[in-house]
Amino acid sequence: MVKTALVTGATGFLGRQVSQTFDLAGFQVVGTGKSRANPPAALKLSLSTPADISSALEEIRPDVVVHCAANRFPDKCDANPEEAREINVEASRNLARATSSKNVLLIYISTDYVFSGKPGEAPYEADTIPAPTNLYGETKLEGEKAILQATDESALGVVLRVPVLYGKSDDPKESAVNVLMDVLWKSQDKDSRTRISMDDWARRYPTNIEDVARVCVDIATKYLDGERDQMPKILQFSSETCFTKYEICQLFAEIMGLSLDGLVADKAGNDPNASVQRPFDTHLSTQALKDIGINVGTQDFKAWW
Repeated sequence: MVKTALVTGATGFLGRQVSQTFDLAGFQVVGTGKSRANPPAALKLSLSTPADISSALEEIRPDVVVHCAANRFPDKCDANPEEAREINVEASRNLARATSSKNVLLIYISTDYVFSGKPGEAPYEADTIPAPTNLYGETKLEGEKAILQATDESALGVVLRVPVLYGKSDDPKESAVNVLMDVLWKSQDKDSRTRISMDDWARRYPTNIEDVARVCVDIATKYLDGERDQMPKILQFSSETCFTKYEICQLFAEIMGLSLDGLVADKAGNDPNASVQRPFDTHLSTQALKDIGINVGTQDFKAWW
């Protein structure tokens, strides 16, 4: 019997890929969105309204919901904290209560930013106590707690933490990695007297959205077919290849045959007066996925570009 997957945020960067990958895996896929929803490709659904969620679940009758919808940009979260909490926490709680009551598996996409990222702490295991350093990380951690609390009795809630993502995009600004190619091109302006400062301090592990989507399918398959009450409730997935943003730009320059003269490496780290503090190294251990037999391999970053 064909299983059905409902993907929230299906018009977004990760959600589009998750929808496509579930479809290729043989699932019937229904996507939802908000401002960019374009029925029938993606249904318009307000995750702030429990009654709307319940109606959608009744109509679609999914076996699994992958919750990709989020405010995932730290600066935007800091600029509008109420909106960030509405989508990252309250909407997630509404969704979890509804899926749990209807016996539907929920996979919640979370972030490595739930950890402090202090030098010497990484890699972080799935059971390490989180300590986020900014509002984005705080709201995603609150979302995790809301998911796990609402699905405690049904054992139908799974958290999947991922790092910074890259991949095929409609707009480079959808990804903090993809957008660096635009920055590199901008730095080629010979008339500009100002070199662009690029972070060369924080360690990042860019992971392809195709790999994340494949892991979501593997999790859904395993949890739907197995003894889900015996499965871990928090999982983590990440590439093992480490870059700073400046090093990514170096790689792009090598691939494209462009100059790095317009960029300057910034090794200073966080400005202590900045409202958004970013972690140094939040490398995620993938051991929990390995323990349940899920492939944690990732595409080669340079080869993909």
